[in-house]
Amino acid sequence: MSPADKRRVLTPEALSMMDSIARAGSFAAAAREMGKVPSALTYSVRQLEEALDVLLFDRSSRQAVLTAAGEELLAEGRRLLQEMDAVANRVRRIATGWESELTIAIDDAIARRAVFDLMEAFYAQGARDEGRAPPTRLKLRTEVMEGTWEALLSGQADLAIGTSAQLPSAAVACDLLGEMEMILCVAPHHPLAAVEGPLSVAQIAEHRIITVADTARTREPRTVGVMPGQEVLTMPSMAAKLEALLRGLGCGSLPVSMVRRHIEAGRLVHKPIQQERRIFPLHYAWRQTGHPPAKALAWWLGQLQSATTRRALLEQHEGLLL
Repeated sequence: MSPADKRRVLTPEALSMMDSIARAGSFAAAAREMGKVPSALTYSVRQLEEALDVLLFDRSSRQAVLTAAGEELLAEGRRLLQEMDAVANRVRRIATGWESELTIAIDDAIARRAVFDLMEAFYAQGARDEGRAPPTRLKLRTEVMEGTWEALLSGQADLAIGTSAQLPSAAVACDLLGEMEMILCVAPHHPLAAVEGPLSVAQIAEHRIITVADTARTREPRTVGVMPGQEVLTMPSMAAKLEALLRGLGCGSLPVSMVRRHIEAGRLVHKPIQQERRIFPLHYAWRQTGHPPAKALAWWLGQLQSATTRRALLEQHEGLLL
C-alpha cells in the first residue's frame, strides 16, 4: 500500500475508534459508547490492520488488549487528534478579532470567587462599547492537576489557570501566578487531632487519606501525598474533599486560604508535619500560535498581569466553593 493510501486509512474517525476501544476495554463496551454494533468495530479494526499490515489487538484475549504496534498507534493517534483539535481552534481564532468562544480551564485549587469577579469585569466591557458586551462566549471547565495542562494542549481550552511548572514546549507560553501553601487538616474528632507535635510520615500513613482525582485522560495522572499501602478516599473536587475532611472521613491537605476559616471556627484542626512546608508554584498558560492573542484572550492575559488579581485567584476562597 502506498503512503497516500495509508494516510487515507488513518482518518480521525479510525484514531478515535482506537481510543474508544482502548478506554472502554472491549469492543462491546466501545460499541455501546459509540452507538454502533460490535461487529462494525471489529470490521473497521480488521480493515485498519490489513491496510497497515500489522496486528493491533491480541486476538487470544477476550478483552481489547493492544499489541506493541497497537500501543504505538494509540499514543500517536491521541497526539494527532489533539493537534487537529488545536489547529481547528487556532483557525477559528485567527478569523476574527473577537473569538467566537474562549474556553478557560481552571484548576480546582483556584478561588472561584476571583474567577467570577473576572467574568463580571469581562462582560462589563460592554458599558464602554456602545452598551454591547463582548461577542465572545466564555466557557469554563474545572480540571485537577495534569488535567489542566491536558485541556490546554489538546486545544479544548485557550487559557489554563493553575497549572504546574511550564512544559518544555515552544508551543506554550507560561507565566507565574503565585505560590500556594497546602496544609494537612483533620476534623477535631479524627484520631490524628489528639496527637502531640508534628506528625511523621509513618503516623499519617496509618490513616485514610483524602485526595482529589486527577482529571487527565491521556496524560499520566499525578497522585500527591499518598504513602505506599495507605488507604485512600478519592473525591471529585476540592469542595467534596473539604466536606469529607469536615466529617472526619480521613486526613488530607488543602490550600491554607481554603481552610483558614474552618480552622479559626474549630471545624478543622491544622496538623503540622515533620517535612518541610508544602508550597507549590502555580502558573497560567496559553498556546503560542505565532499570532497576537485575539481580543478576549488578550483581555484575560492583561488582567492576569495584575499582582492583585493573581493574589485573589490564590486566596479568595471564602464565600464561594463550587
